[in-house]
Amino acid sequence: MSGAVESVGEMSVFDPDCTSREVLEHATGRWGGLTLACLVGGPLRFAEVRRAVSGISDRMLSQTLQRLEADGLVSRTQHSAIPPRVDYALTELGRPIAERVCDLIDAIYAQLPGIVAHQRGLDAATGSGGD
Repeated sequence: MSGAVESVGEMSVFDPDCTSREVLEHATGRWGGLTLACLVGGPLRFAEVRRAVSGISDRMLSQTLQRLEADGLVSRTQHSAIPPRVDYALTELGRPIAERVCDLIDAIYAQLPGIVAHQRGLDAATGSGGD
């Protein structure tokens, strides 16, 4: 076992006190996963991330980026320009995680017809009319 892994102790995402659970929530939560996925194509400005992640408020995006930056998954680079410019990019730690999030999105796309059919079947069976 490497020294880095030993320093964080026993890891289990199923343990509520394990740091991995918190990082998993940041990386795969409603906004974190979408934010990471949009940065796979390269650095983006705040407004570009907001446009890519449709439906997120400025405040929530700011909080999401701050959490991902605190986890070391995203970097924030401020350029001395007029007007001021800030770019967000994946770090070496963040890129493989973001790529796995994209793999999950691809798997969802591949299974979506079956998922939708199943949801509609359940809606019809329960009379909930989820549409």
